[in-house]
Amino acid sequence: MRRRRAAALAITSLFAVAAIAGCGSSSSSKAASSSASPAADTYTSVTATGTFGKAPTVKIPAATGSGALYTKTVIQGTGATLTTAQSLLGDFVMYDWSGKTHKLIGSTYSEGVPTLFTGSLLPGLETALIGQKVGSRVLAVIPPADAFGSTGNSEIGVGAGDTVVFVIDMLKSFDNTAGVSGTQTSDGGGTLPTVKAGAAGKGPTITIPSTAAPKTLQVKTLIKGTGAVVKKGNYIVVQYTGMNYRTKKVFDSSWSRSEPWATEIGEGQVIPGWDTGLVGQTVGSRVLLVIPPADGYKAAGQPSAGIKGTDTLVFVIDIIAAA
Repeated sequence: MRRRRAAALAITSLFAVAAIAGCGSSSSSKAASSSASPAADTYTSVTATGTFGKAPTVKIPAATGSGALYTKTVIQGTGATLTTAQSLLGDFVMYDWSGKTHKLIGSTYSEGVPTLFTGSLLPGLETALIGQKVGSRVLAVIPPADAFGSTGNSEIGVGAGDTVVFVIDMLKSFDNTAGVSGTQTSDGGGTLPTVKAGAAGKGPTITIPSTAAPKTLQVKTLIKGTGAVVKKGNYIVVQYTGMNYRTKKVFDSSWSRSEPWATEIGEGQVIPGWDTGLVGQTVGSRVLLVIPPADGYKAAGQPSAGIKGTDTLVFVIDIIAAA
């Protein structure tokens, strides 16, 4: 289960290998799609049927893929319109179309866990999704120029010059700088770091005390959310700031990137302190975690982030959603 889920996450993370297309580029891609010659365009023959929220039936012709970027709203949603300032929680299937053959190379439906579309997406995927309404099912047939280009992506099974086909169910959108609402009932303090609400969209500020770091995992709920209880195996969407207790410096922050982050929780996909500290919390909560090395990166540390094997970590995490 964990290895299969990790593989699916690797696929979705590779959507970001190409830079986001600007508004002008997106518009021209749509125009090219509508003006393509029908005689040479096999992309428009791709179909997707089925019920929203369940794996679609996708039919791809036994012909060489050709044409401009083709997108279609298979099911029209009634939710908010997705913008470039938002991330999307969604389910998807992904096919590689090479020559006259195709194969399924990714599906969240088979895993039972959605994924978060955030950051820099493949240009064709961004064009397909931006401007669509949450609750929609979107078909995107993406030519190499708007996908993985002439080199392909061997890690996920996309060959050089291959077309990729997506069907995406748009479940929920999130503002890229959004945190949880509510007033903090605690700011930590005492022997714990002090957490103060920051400016809108910037996340909280953390002050490390001069006392020695705790020897055991510390979990403090600063805002108690009113949403569902986070369970082992849930896919959670969060905003977070991570600080090194020793250096008193931030080493990572989703807020600073303006990108929410998502992971399966309680399944070993993250450091143990997250799995232990977040399972049992409720959606809408802000949680302070003080994580000793044994529950963090252990003796190996994380040199790329300046974390030694003896370092205690401090995280403030807003739990935005769980699925």
